[in-house]
Parts: sequence; structure tokens; C-alpha cells
Amino acid sequence: MSVRKFFGFLAFWAAWVASGQQAGFDTIREDTLRANLTFLASDGMQGRLSMQPGDEAAIHWVASEFAKAGLKPAAGGSFLQPVELIEYRADRARSFVSLKRGGLEKQWKFPEASGAFPSDVDVTAEVVFAGFGITAPELHYDDYQGIDPRGKIVLLFDHEPQEANAASVFNGTGNTRYATTRVKVLNAQAHGAAGVLIVAEPNRNHLSNQERVARIGGAGRRTVPLPLQALAEDALHTPSAVISDAAAKELLAGFSPAELQAAIDRDLKPQSRALPGAVVTMHFRNASETTGRSYNVAGLLEGSDPQLGAETILMSAHHDHDGVSGAEVWHGADDNGSGTVGVVALAHAFAAAAKAGQRPKRSLLFVVFASEERGLLGAYFMAAHPLRPLATTRAMLNFDMIGRNEEESDQTKGLIEIPADTTNRLNLIGSLYSPDYRRVVEAKNKQIGLVLDDRFDREAALNVFFRSDQFPFVLHNVPALWWFTGFHPDYHHTTDTADRINYVKMAKILRLAYLTAAEFAGDTAPPKFVENPAGKQRVN
Repeated sequence: MSVRKFFGFLAFWAAWVASGQQAGFDTIREDTLRANLTFLASDGMQGRLSMQPGDEAAIHWVASEFAKAGLKPAAGGSFLQPVELIEYRADRARSFVSLKRGGLEKQWKFPEASGAFPSDVDVTAEVVFAGFGITAPELHYDDYQGIDPRGKIVLLFDHEPQEANAASVFNGTGNTRYATTRVKVLNAQAHGAAGVLIVAEPNRNHLSNQERVARIGGAGRRTVPLPLQALAEDALHTPSAVISDAAAKELLAGFSPAELQAAIDRDLKPQSRALPGAVVTMHFRNASETTGRSYNVAGLLEGSDPQLGAETILMSAHHDHDGVSGAEVWHGADDNGSGTVGVVALAHAFAAAAKAGQRPKRSLLFVVFASEERGLLGAYFMAAHPLRPLATTRAMLNFDMIGRNEEESDQTKGLIEIPADTTNRLNLIGSLYSPDYRRVVEAKNKQIGLVLDDRFDREAALNVFFRSDQFPFVLHNVPALWWFTGFHPDYHHTTDTADRINYVKMAKILRLAYLTAAEFAGDTAPPKFVENPAGKQRVN
């Protein structure tokens, strides 16, 4: 380092210390992270399965830490926002999808047809094919153009058009907000559909979602399968099922699934149509249904500025994991003990800075969500019932798995390239929708020195964009990124333990998050949300 650069660095550091930020920065310590995560991922926490005692203990631990930090309870005088849930177990033996056509009937059960719903389902209706099931006005694309799905069962392709085309208006080879099942079913529901059938796109160059999930393998060790959960009050009330390629081919008799996809991919012209004579029944039964409650844990550090204090910077994680099976514990140290401990660390850091006279101008909301593993349920609930207005939520930093080095696993093998050295690497997911956000992280990273990676924004095989709690807020146009160190062989296995965490990297990530959130919470212009990341519209 030159003398000039050295004295410039000293001047910067002196200003930094004088600003009071050093007081918060110094609270982020590897030994504290290790102690907290060793507790949260211990055998005694029983894998923190949603609605079970271990997760209840985690909820109250987070609330107590927020109280110790001096945060204000953010949920109507409490740190706990109740999330009412339905827990159910599908009865595969009694559930099916059937097709009647021309006096003949065929029935499919698991695994050829896999569907579940919080209550028993009996829907019988005619069928329409609706392409990828996407309505994207800003892209001038609508699979529902020219068909009447009202009261009918809609057959859809999974994912979205032109995934192999880097120039596609659908975010090139990455994902848009339209590609995930929940969004597609909600769109079908908005068009009046009575039910939805989804099949993997026929010309895919990657595993289907069902094949990918089967590769993870950790659930195969369980003596009793994990229960399903749903929000007791949910905007989604239309049943759906995933069907096999063979079942879809029969439904589309007379039309080639591969040719239909190829025609859509060629020029983004919808190929939607009625399927004459096809009548489908969706018959789902549950072995059990119970109701219960979990909690989002939320604490607030109010901003100091009379105007900007009404705006919010949100920092989040999720506290639940996959529980126990017999004597085996799914510890969930990385997923997502690391994020939970990280949000707690950031709460203490900003509280320390505030005590040192450096209270942020915008308000900081710290949230640890419920039931992420069962479908981002706590996050969807808060997005529907926000504790502070989403219109003035300027940025969201979501931490989910920030403690490991990325390694090849059965889930990722052959689907993505993993750099040779990931010991200092952080993946940022979702920056296509907010380049401003990404630029702030990059600028602050000059003081930290992590390697930043955006390759998950340029692939569609793993569905990563939809798989953590930032996504429900992206649907509400909040600039939101998922901070993520990547998959590894212990993901969703009993071996995801606290002794395998890279605490040096975890601390660096949280220090970078601290600097980034401090910048967002200052008086600079907040990052903008970009509704059409591809920046272009298709001309019909």
C-alpha cells in the first residue's frame, strides 16, 4: 500500500470510528455467533419443526434477544405475530387424478399424480390447456388469451418460456416472478379455474422439480414423513396437482406437448386451447388435519429522522427446520440457524450503534419468520399482513444459509457449476429486480473483501429464486435479495450441524450486511425496484 493510500485509509477509519458505526460493527464476533448457533442447532432444540416444542423454544429465544437489544416489539405490543396454520398429511392411497374421455376412464395415483390440499377435494370439470399459465402484461404475454378457463381444470407447463435463451424477455436464462407454482395457481384462480394440473415442460434440459427434490434425499431417512402445512387464511384456495409426462400426453391427445412448447418458445405466441371431450376429476383425501399456530418474531429499531423514520429496512431469516425422526435430529445449523443467529447479531449491532449516538434515519425491522420449510408461510403471511407498510419498505436483506462453503451435492450435480474455492464466496439472489441494491453491496464489500456471485440469477434448473422468504416481498415490488452461501451435501440432512459452519465467513457476511443496511437506512436514495429486469418488451 502506498503512503498516500495508507493515510487515506486512516482518514476513512477515523471518520468511521467518529461516526459511531464502529460500536455496532465490533459486536459481530465469531465466538458469539458460534455460541448462539451451537445452542440453536443443539439436540435439545429437536430440529425446530414448525408447531413443535423445539421451534417454540427458538421463537422465544429470538424474542428474548430482541428484548435484550432494546428493540421495540413490532407486532401490536408484542414481539410475536401469530401465524395460524393447518397441518395435514395427504393420504396417497386414496387420492387420485382421473380422466374420462369417449366412455373410457384412466386414473393416476402417486407418483404419476401428486396433489394435496388442507381439506378434502372433489373437483370434476372439463380441461383447458393454458401453456405456461403466465399473464405478464409488461411483457405483452398472456397464456389465457383466447380461452375460457372459468369453472374448468387448467393444464399448465412448469417453469416459463425460452429458459435456454439468454436474450429472452423472461430474464434470459434466469427466472422471473411468474415461473413458480404458487403464482401460476393464483393466476389460474384469478381467471376462474376450478383446479390446476402442472407438468414439467416437455423440452426441458434439466431435471423436473420432483426429480430434483428426490435427489436431496434427507427425507428418505424419516420413519414418518414430514407433515404439510398451509396458512389457515390464504389467498390461494384452488387445488393443484403435479402430473407425469405420460399423463399430460394422454390429456393432450392429438396435440404434441413438445411441439406446443416449441411453438411458444419460438415466438412467444400462446398455444392455449380447450381439450374437447376431456373431463378430469381431482380427488384428494387427507389422513389427518389439525390446526395450530406459529409466530413471526419481529422487533423494531425506530429511525431518528422525522420523515425518513416512517420508511423501513427489513432484515430477515426463518427459525424453523425439519425436526426429528426417532432418535435422529435434523439440526438445521446452516438452514437456517445461521440466518436466525445472523439477524439477532445485526439487531444487537444496530442497537449498539444507536446507543453510541448513531441511530439510523430510516427504521429497521428485524424479523425471523415462521414455517419457511413448509412453504414460506410466515413470509407470505407477513407480506399479506405487514407490520409496516410495504410501499415504504425500501430494502430487504434476507439471510438463509449463510454459514457454509458451497459444495457439489446430489441436488446440484450436473445442473450448476460450482467454483473451485467457495470459502470466501457469497451468492446474492434476486438482484435482477434491483441493480441499485447490488451496487450498494458491491461498494460496501470493498471494505470486507468477499467474493460476490450472481450465477443463481442466471439459471432456472434449481428454482432458487423462489425458495426463501424474500420472494413474497419481491411479489410486492420490494427490493429484496437473498444472501446465501450455497448448497452442500448436508443440506436437509441430519449432518447440518454447528461444528461444520465457517464462522469466519459468516461473520464477514454479517459485517457486510451491517454496512449495507446502514447505507440503506441513511438519507441516501433507496434502491429502486425494476418490474421488467430484461428492460424490453415483446412487440406483437
